[in-house]
Amino acid sequence: MMLEKQTTIKASVSLKGTGLHTGVEVTLTLNPAEVNHGYKFKRIDLPDTPVIDALAENVTFTERGTVLKKGNAIVSTIEHCLSALRALGVDNCLIEVDGPEIPILDGSAKDFVAAIEKIGILNQDEERQYFVVKEKMIFKDAERGIKIIALPDDDFSVNCNISFNASMLLANQFASLESFSDYKSEISECRTFVFLHELEMLLQNNLIKGGALNNAIVIIDREVSQDELDSLADLFQQPRIEVRPIGILNNLELKFPNEPARHKLLDIIGDLTLAGMPIKGRIIATRPGHMANVEFAKIIRKEIKKRALSPEAPDYNPDLEPLYDNVAIKKLLPHRYPFLLVDKIVSKNEKYIIGVKNVSTNEPFFVGHFPEEPVMPGVLLVEAMAQVGGILVLSGLDDADKYSTYFLKLDNIKFRRKVVPGDTLVFKLELMSEIRRGVANMKGTAFVGSQVVAEGEFMAQIVKNK
Repeated sequence: MMLEKQTTIKASVSLKGTGLHTGVEVTLTLNPAEVNHGYKFKRIDLPDTPVIDALAENVTFTERGTVLKKGNAIVSTIEHCLSALRALGVDNCLIEVDGPEIPILDGSAKDFVAAIEKIGILNQDEERQYFVVKEKMIFKDAERGIKIIALPDDDFSVNCNISFNASMLLANQFASLESFSDYKSEISECRTFVFLHELEMLLQNNLIKGGALNNAIVIIDREVSQDELDSLADLFQQPRIEVRPIGILNNLELKFPNEPARHKLLDIIGDLTLAGMPIKGRIIATRPGHMANVEFAKIIRKEIKKRALSPEAPDYNPDLEPLYDNVAIKKLLPHRYPFLLVDKIVSKNEKYIIGVKNVSTNEPFFVGHFPEEPVMPGVLLVEAMAQVGGILVLSGLDDADKYSTYFLKLDNIKFRRKVVPGDTLVFKLELMSEIRRGVANMKGTAFVGSQVVAEGEFMAQIVKNK
């Protein structure tokens, strides 16, 4: 299995535009960033140029956009920029802004996509880490009819349903995205939308100073006279407008009949980047909004932190063909019955390996090791982990049959629970650093089901001896 590498952008690129609410011209610059950096916003117009991590715990406001805050520094309307970065597969980016808002541009993510594609994406020398949805996750606001569900899936996809009683146009719209490869053509150009009554309220409160009739779809949700529409056009310095039969102003052509639902999907992708990791799972959202999206990102953040506190058992599907069976293992290891303690290898890449042993009641060591209450000796658990680690380092050599691994040191060996007949042991061995001068340092963990049964650190010397 090939590693997916983290990515950043190849060079810096800037976009200029007005902030939606302040009306102030803002320059935004996307910059390359080192591995494991994630997304961060830097207010270069403020003293000490504070940096805000794009994480759900830093969100302070979700009305008409998602707002991050750290100390006295804020950055608002971040979702369109983040949506484009995630969808195009950029993992690490420092986003500099010289004002409190991301420029609204045309109300979509189109210009961010164009800027990223213009400079290109660079692969980095570090594995991409995903949040993998293992079981159904739910956020629900029954009072407002909001629900967001995540289900296990092999990749990321979104289904989005919206419904607004105030508009026949939006009484029920649906949008979906099965693959990020379709994001540019199907989602990125879809603009934000606003109801006329919201627009009036925002204007009365001296908000949306940077708003224009060409960066949002205005949906008419009440009876309105032509005089009112003329006043609205004058306010935004636009030509005369009128209401179309489908209930929107005639100043814009819809990109898609369900453009509002597609824009909500765009927002979901942007807001869920605040979980801090790309996601593998299917998202099903009913009547989503920034508040619900961010709350769901917080749920994922909690699960990420929970998983970090204890090792997570690798996925093991006994129906799949092994990567190495017993015969292939014997070509790499010199061990034979009764001391070959690995039955098969089910997964491997440059940095880790997953091995399996089925513990039978007929194991020879049960004859003398607590025969009335069989328990697998802890030293053999360590030996089994070492054998799996040996396969990891030897399998990367061109002439592996000419080499052996000899373990030089064991550290932090711990036994968590006993292993008995009928257990299936799953071993994960991970390189802790690059192999240097024939020496490999590995972290080993043995699982039965979801429980850790043993763990330790191993140092091995690779020796050519045949």
